[in-house]
Parts: sequence; structure tokens; C-alpha cells
Amino acid sequence: MKWENRRQSSNVEDRRGSGARRGGIAIGGGGILILIVLYFLGVDIQPLLEQVDTSSGSGGYSQPADQQEIPVDPHQEELKQFVSVVLADTEDVWGNIFSQGGASYEQPTLVLFNGEVNSACGFANAAVGPFYCPGDHNLYLDLTFLDELQTKFGASGDFPGAYVIAHEVGHHVQNLLGTSGQVSSMRGRLSEAEYNKMSVRLELQADFYAGIWAHYAQSSLGVLEEGDIEEALAAAHAIGDDTLQKQARGYVVPDSFTHGTSEQRMRWFMQGYRTGDMDAGDTFSLDYDDL
Repeated sequence: MKWENRRQSSNVEDRRGSGARRGGIAIGGGGILILIVLYFLGVDIQPLLEQVDTSSGSGGYSQPADQQEIPVDPHQEELKQFVSVVLADTEDVWGNIFSQGGASYEQPTLVLFNGEVNSACGFANAAVGPFYCPGDHNLYLDLTFLDELQTKFGASGDFPGAYVIAHEVGHHVQNLLGTSGQVSSMRGRLSEAEYNKMSVRLELQADFYAGIWAHYAQSSLGVLEEGDIEEALAAAHAIGDDTLQKQARGYVVPDSFTHGTSEQRMRWFMQGYRTGDMDAGDTFSLDYDDL
């Protein structure tokens, strides 16, 4: 993908090194008096002291010494620049598509984190992989996942990372169009197996939207290079439910699928890429067996 020396999105929030604290106590000057009272009431305040910063009136945590200075990793900084360019391209493509439909595209924010993060959808760690939170319209990504696409999933090159980001932006598009809200409203009214099928439909449509992005990223921006689409298909294949389940347990349980098979994910991405037609991505009208 041709991404060097191109526009980077300003909608990237870098939380790497900041940690993701759950709970905790913020103590200012008045808080110190509370600790003194607790001490004289016989309460062991040592655990509390270990959680607070009483040296300033800011009322926040002191940053642990090992987090105050984070060495710059040139590889991670290159990845940050890459995802910023990809996000900028999604802004251009979807902004144009929405404007042609007489609507305004609300640009999402891409949050970079290390290890764990808090979002409006709750606390998450890097093990869940990249995700989109409808509650705050943010995409969340631990950059190490982009390396894992190659080392763990065997998807080489840079375009698999672009596909993953475009897929999560696809969920943002679904949120703006109301699709994800409609699916979410069905939770509790369907059995787990039936709701999983709705989740598959949602995920395959996000793959389709990733293909839509790739179509216009090439036709309008000319950023794709030879082999990029094959790299995206390799990534889609590697993270299909059937492929992952076979690797993990040696067999598949179709009723537990939530993202679709490798074949489905590749096919719906290519449907978007080949057509560039938003009307060709209705994964909710087809019979489930025809997806």
C-alpha cells in the first residue's frame, strides 16, 4: 500500500503508556484529612496510600516510575503513522459516499493503547483484538496486533492491517446507519445461536464495507499496490471462525460462529471491492445459508 508521506488523520488518540486504571482514589488536600481521620479510627490506611498521590493538589495518581518515560519504538511509530494514513483514507472515502447520499459523515477516533484500555463499552485488554465501541464512536487498537497478523495469523504485508482498520470503520458506518443498533436491540429476544447468526450478518457486512473502502481507495486515491488485495484475503481467511476454531480445538461449532467462515469473509470483502455498490451489501435479507 502506498502510504508513506501522505495525509495522516488528526483523529488518532494515543493512550499508549498511560495505562487503564479501574477504580482507584484521587486525593487532594482535603483527602489527606480524611486519611488522618481514618488512621485515628484504627483503619489501616497503608493500602490507600499506595493508591494515591498526596504530594500535589491535582487529585490524581502519580505516574509509576516505570511509566514516566516510555522509550520511543521506531517500529511502533511507523505503525502509528501507517494506521493514521489508513484512517485518513477511510475519512475521505466514507465522507464522499455519505455526501453523495446527502448526509454528513461523522469521523470516528482511533484510540491506540498498550495492553488494556477503558472505553464506553467497558474495560478490554489486547487479547480481544481491535474493536469498535458504538457508545463512544471510537476504534481501539493495540499496535502489536498488526505484528500478530504476520507472526500469529500468517497474513504478511501491510495491507492486512489496513483491512482490519477498514473493517472496524465498517462497524462505525453500521452504527451511523442504525444497523448495529437494530441488531443490538435483538439481544435477549433471540436464542444465543440465533443472535450469533445476526452477529455473523453484521460482521460480514463490515467486511463488505472494508471492500467498499478498498474499491474507492484504489479508484479515487490510487493507493493499492500489486498483491494488496491478496494480502487482505489472506487476513480474512486467517480470522474466519472455522479456521480459528480448527486451530484452537480441532473441530468447528457453527452455532457458535459470530464473524463468519473464512470463505464468507473473503467473499463479502471481494463483493464490496468489485462492485463499490453500497446496495450490494445487504447481508440481512439473504437466507442465512446463502450468506
